[in-house]
Amino acid sequence: MRRLWATREIDAPAGVLWELLVDPEAWPAWGPSVSRAVVYGGRLGVGARGTVTTAFGVTLPFEVTGYQEGARWGWTVAGVPATEHIVEPLGAERCRAGFGVPWLAAPYLVVCRVALSRLVGIAGSARDDGAQ
Repeated sequence: MRRLWATREIDAPAGVLWELLVDPEAWPAWGPSVSRAVVYGGRLGVGARGTVTTAFGVTLPFEVTGYQEGARWGWTVAGVPATEHIVEPLGAERCRAGFGVPWLAAPYLVVCRVALSRLVGIAGSARDDGAQ
């Protein structure tokens, strides 16, 4: 599936960003559209399921559809292909984080850019890469 991307270079180790992206308790801190998330079994991986509660109070089921430890994961929310999450190391203390959205969800890139800014505030300073 073709995706549109929002990415950002962040002055923090890739492992720090990865942990924020896979820890459902951290999602509300950086995800403006998330107020709560629960992963059944507690850990992400292909086939993991759970629920995500939106900022509007709607709780939806999700399933992780792709997962590469330390690098990327993607999911469907309510059965609809949703965001892909990536982290790429750029050295010991720098990485690129990003979110990919399906073409039909292009307006959601605005939310993704806010999420990246919040991740910067949590994990380190950054330089904007722009969209790919």
